[in-house]
Amino acid sequence: MNDMRTPIPRLTSLSHGGGCGCKIAPDVLARLVGQALPAGAFPDLLVGTESSDDAAVYLLNEHQALVATTDFFMPIVDDPYDFGRIAATNALSDIYAMGGRPIMALALVGMPIQVLPTETIAAILAGGAAVCQSAGIPVAGGHSIDSVEPIYGLAAMGLVHPDHIKRNNRALAGDALLLTKGLGVGILSAALKKEQLSPAGYQTLIRSTTQLNAIGSELAAERDVHALTDVTGFGLLGHTLELCKGSGLQAQLDFGALPWLPEAMDLAQSGIRTGASARNLKACAHALELDPALPPHAVDLLTDPQTSGGLLIACTPASAATLVRRLQDQGFEYAAQIGTLQAGTPLVKVM
Repeated sequence: MNDMRTPIPRLTSLSHGGGCGCKIAPDVLARLVGQALPAGAFPDLLVGTESSDDAAVYLLNEHQALVATTDFFMPIVDDPYDFGRIAATNALSDIYAMGGRPIMALALVGMPIQVLPTETIAAILAGGAAVCQSAGIPVAGGHSIDSVEPIYGLAAMGLVHPDHIKRNNRALAGDALLLTKGLGVGILSAALKKEQLSPAGYQTLIRSTTQLNAIGSELAAERDVHALTDVTGFGLLGHTLELCKGSGLQAQLDFGALPWLPEAMDLAQSGIRTGASARNLKACAHALELDPALPPHAVDLLTDPQTSGGLLIACTPASAATLVRRLQDQGFEYAAQIGTLQAGTPLVKVM
């Protein structure tokens, strides 16, 4: 007897975008937030919408502040378990980027119930739960809806000492810029969707996007580390520019020092890129200076949206080399110093 069951569609075929490439463009987001009603005076709200930081922070007492964030997106890969792991890792990254330690998460689930079997949806949730377990926290509840496109993520909460909050607007002139993970996630995911990514490239993609940025919690108390943020949907250029604007500084990035995931450079050279790249470039082109000697595909690489990307760290130049070695010893094999910060009108120079 012939099997007449409807085939299960690829997860990535059900969404118009994937991973952090789904984010609203930074310039559009700024206008939307700017038009929102003022939040009013809340003296215990230590970090809110006044800056482009990674999470909100609310003072609980003299020793504790609550770090709260939410992050969700559509599939970046077709394997449901891997999708859940990536989305959960990405959501927890915002807690780590503030110097916090996660304590609990709630699942955010939107699924096309009539399209995906329950086994597929359960595998997505299991992937997210596995990451939370590795982070030492429970998924204590959540909310679900029946939606046209598959969506998964977390609302995550953590704790940080009020004196150890790592904002993205506290960098100092002369600081070194470090990055903990390799770049090129968006390009690899675009190649995957076009079925042009090798099995080795897929494993690289999964390893990078499921690596927790837990080092952020360790860096919280270190005085040599002045600012933290994670590099996600706005690409390296977009998130570096946010740090520059918040801190009132210029960044100079060394293109030759940027760590690229294997295959990313070749795929970009062959024309593979995400639609979000052009969106990201439009948002930061006004504050960008590129060395004319850079290859034509450099812009696609620099604006590539990163899903569950690395931490961008501003630290004293004297501590940079030691910190890079420490990161590498803790499993961040692509960790590198990628540039410096200096006084001046906020912009990003890439040489």
